[in-house]
Amino acid sequence: MKALQFLAIVLTALALVPGGAHFFSLPNKIHLTEGNYFIVQNIYRGWALFGIVLFGAVEHGQRAFVFVLICLGCLVANLVVFFAFTFPANQATNNWTQVPGDWQQLRWQWEVSHAVNAVIAFVGFCALALSLLVKEK
Repeated sequence: MKALQFLAIVLTALALVPGGAHFFSLPNKIHLTEGNYFIVQNIYRGWALFGIVLFGAVEHGQRAFVFVLICLGCLVANLVVFFAFTFPANQATNNWTQVPGDWQQLRWQWEVSHAVNAVIAFVGFCALALSLLVKEK
């Protein structure tokens, strides 16, 4: 059980990496010129592999399970935000290799969706950590 708990924490922490990077780079990227923005976007090639995050079940009793459910809800919310906002921007720009007329609106949509997902992933990570710390009566 401890190995599964450790795996759940590590995999959830890995989900924080790309979201945190996007969150903290947003203020520096959001006002870049078209050419510079599309150049910078190329640094994310291969980051889709971070989307392969497994969720390990943590069984510690009823109170801990509530935190696990919160974490699971956050992981599901990440997918919803990604497919509702991030993925369409990726598609419209052919993964930021083509410049459509509305690229600035798509940039905001892409950047903000990543920032929102970073916050959601952090909440999920905290919930998972709390699930391991909760003492059942």
